[in-house]
Amino acid sequence: MFDIHKIREDFPILKREVHGKPLIYFDNGATSQTPKQVIDTIVDYYTNYNANIHRGVHTLSQEATDKYEEARIKIQKHFNAKHSYEMILTAGTTESINIVASGFSSLLKKGDEVIVSALEHHSNIVPWQMMCEKTGATLKVLPMDEDGSLRMDLFDELLNSNTKLVFCNHVSNALGTINPIETIIHRAHKFGAYVLIDGAQACPHIKPDVQELDVDFYVASAHKMCGPTGVGVLYGKKELLELLPPYQGGGEMIETVTFEKTTYAGLPHKFEAGTPNICGGIAFGAAIDYMNSIGFEAIQQRENELLIYATEELSKIDGLKIYGTANKTSVISFNIENIHPYDIGSILDKLGIAVRTGHHCAQPIMNFYKIPGTVRASLSFYNTKEEIDVLVKAVNRAKMMLS
Repeated sequence: MFDIHKIREDFPILKREVHGKPLIYFDNGATSQTPKQVIDTIVDYYTNYNANIHRGVHTLSQEATDKYEEARIKIQKHFNAKHSYEMILTAGTTESINIVASGFSSLLKKGDEVIVSALEHHSNIVPWQMMCEKTGATLKVLPMDEDGSLRMDLFDELLNSNTKLVFCNHVSNALGTINPIETIIHRAHKFGAYVLIDGAQACPHIKPDVQELDVDFYVASAHKMCGPTGVGVLYGKKELLELLPPYQGGGEMIETVTFEKTTYAGLPHKFEAGTPNICGGIAFGAAIDYMNSIGFEAIQQRENELLIYATEELSKIDGLKIYGTANKTSVISFNIENIHPYDIGSILDKLGIAVRTGHHCAQPIMNFYKIPGTVRASLSFYNTKEEIDVLVKAVNRAKMMLS
């Protein structure tokens, strides 16, 4: 059974107050909270075996190396990658995307085309624009519809023999839309194009199977999955990771170095230059253990119930408009007529409620709707219907104060 009281006990921060009010945290799309099981893993590392990895013969280094590589295997099994060395540990989703964009900057040429969806976070737009500027490749956009879904009827018109790469998020951070990535991957592969899926917003809610998806690259961040900030993963098919050049030069990513020539290490170390976020990688593994102990089916069911309830209750407020009504998960992005989202967010904060306001690093979506931004309430499995009730009352209060 899903024991919400026991689960909430795992998150110490949920006991604190903000401005004299109990904290209600609805900014999970930006970062999730961290359970004590993961916090304890971080404390254990720095207390008992803090050392650099892969380089030392002493006991602490060997213990740290073992724990770090055990975490890589946990991550591999969670995403169902074929090989653990296909899981590159990075600083997060943004760096993961930039590694791929940087690699293809040396492989694309003028006349090549890449496709990006209209629902992307800036981190899945800007690196590809930079790549196109370097290579002369052309960036095309798969448009969105009013309900926040992609215009899949136009996808085939964009694909052709010149298409080399396609980029799409699994779930939109601004709207919560679940994109049809299976269809996108299948159609793109018919034209020989590679596909990168940004899974940052999906992985807290959905357990992806990269082999079943047959995706070429899949990226995610630990801090949206109950883990620490500053660590994430880049999954890539072995043959593609071997095709791409290293992202950075330095220690760990080399096999041999002379002043005449350097040869590079094999996977995954080829893309892991320098001392990594060792503690973060180990804690990422602990976070995956924690979420799997609850079970992603239970998480999805819980969050879907919260999403339906919050949508119904917020929709009762006169003048409130929800953006993104397609098939989605855990995000309600809304505005109240004639009121700036920042003003609503400021009042909610005074009442102890954390939401996100602004363009959510997705300005093209806001431009599509011709709005400056939205109030985004993003839900997690540790939220409750009682918290949603408090949110609805607070939004009504903000509306009265600002109207």
